[in-house]
Amino acid sequence: MKLTDQIQDTGIVAVIRGALPSNIVAIAKALKNGGVKHIEITVETPRVLELIEKVCSELRDDIIVGAGTVLDPETARSAIMAGAKFIFSPTVNVETIKLTKRYGAVSIPGAFTPTEILTAYENGADFVKVFPANVCGPQYIKNLHGPLPHIPLIVTGGIDLSNIGLYIKAGAVAAGIGSSLVDTKKPITENYLLELEGKANECVSIVKAARNSASNLLINK
Repeated sequence: MKLTDQIQDTGIVAVIRGALPSNIVAIAKALKNGGVKHIEITVETPRVLELIEKVCSELRDDIIVGAGTVLDPETARSAIMAGAKFIFSPTVNVETIKLTKRYGAVSIPGAFTPTEILTAYENGADFVKVFPANVCGPQYIKNLHGPLPHIPLIVTGGIDLSNIGLYIKAGAVAAGIGSSLVDTKKPITENYLLELEGKANECVSIVKAARNSASNLLINK
């Protein structure tokens, strides 16, 4: 299965900020055990390349690692060389999209307006990240999906267990979830990791339920 299909299948990307080399593998394992296989490590995190390399080396295909908050092609290349398989950006930088595709990684630039979203997609983006999604909410995604149904949208910004299902029902193919799922400011204890595994499992279940609900609505129309 292609990586783009894998991301859509699970529907969850865990966004990790501020992790340490000493706990990143434990966090990734807990997410994997809960059914979340794709993690985004943001590049403002100290020693981020070491973190990417560590997860890739120790967990291999069990976890697919991407880099987030990538603002330029140079950073994208460094992350890909460290093992990142997808690149998230908060903005549309055409050169970053091109570099990411040139190196065989999945490109997910961030956009907000219809014009930005279409520009990103026309320049090679595999998905477009609608950010910050919580500014306008699920209805905005539904409105975007009407004229742009061919563009796969991933939502990030303010996504949590209480609203992820609404965004999926509105037409998002996946969601990036940050501190409401992985809060690295808390002590990374065994209890924390068990709680994280449970949250990850709940996220995956909510996505599946939302998709089933949306499918049933279409069938019954």
